[in-house]
Amino acid sequence: MARHSPPTERVVRLLDFFAAHPGRRFGLSELARELDLAKPTCLGIVTELTAGGYLVRDPQPVTYRLGPAMVAAGRVASEGFGASEVARRHLEDLSRRYGATCTASAVVGDRILMLQSAGPGRVKLGETYPFAPPVGLMYVLWDSDAAFDAWLAKPPAVPVRLDEAHLRRVVAECREHGYLVESLTSAGRRLYALMAGVGAEELPPEVRGLVGELVSSLGERVYLGADLEPRRKHAVSLLAAPTFDASGRQELVLTLSVGEPVTGAEIARRGAALVAAADAVTAESGGRHPTRI
Repeated sequence: MARHSPPTERVVRLLDFFAAHPGRRFGLSELARELDLAKPTCLGIVTELTAGGYLVRDPQPVTYRLGPAMVAAGRVASEGFGASEVARRHLEDLSRRYGATCTASAVVGDRILMLQSAGPGRVKLGETYPFAPPVGLMYVLWDSDAAFDAWLAKPPAVPVRLDEAHLRRVVAECREHGYLVESLTSAGRRLYALMAGVGAEELPPEVRGLVGELVSSLGERVYLGADLEPRRKHAVSLLAAPTFDASGRQELVLTLSVGEPVTGAEIARRGAALVAAADAVTAESGGRHPTRI
């Protein structure tokens, strides 16, 4: 079981609050009210963060804002996600072209981390999701067979039916076409909302069971090639395509939201555009496609 530290959680909440309000300054009373903290508790947190350079205290009037230590930490952290910085421009281009929300995300440790977003949708950067079935299939689709098998062997985040034969067909087709076409059910959307920022072990058993009942069989949300008739409209949630690092391993997943029925021909056009963007990110970040050596 994961152990929780309420004092640490309060510090994280405070820093998240500042990050969500870039350029803003806040007084102690306002911070305490917004974060539902006692003023003495809030004062202790901001005093320590100010001493460490993570906040700056402005004297007239007394307010607080993010400090230079956050800039330094951000620069160091960004070095591990160079491809996501490269991806930003390509996501913005795709977003303008299709009027859609586009994202870049990656697996960090045992969590999926949202790194970049462009477009009209409200995506919280830094949001994390569990990297365990039924969440995370697209993060191993284009990786090695060993990576896929390791993900499949993980204890599921919630109870789910596994049709391994169907999943392997999904892997083969997505590798062939270079992108994934997903249609999330309303239950699937509820699952992602519930699991955001939450470890599976944090959910009570009865809640985990209930969520399991809401989720369709893993892999059934992915359209296979034969499902996509060129002239027929298909309800599509998003398209996804991978970028690769210098060793040819899957690095990021880029997504292009759709959120409406579109024809199979239009899906193919958008899929090709997304793959082209992902390939450009791979090349510009010094990566290589494993099948194009």
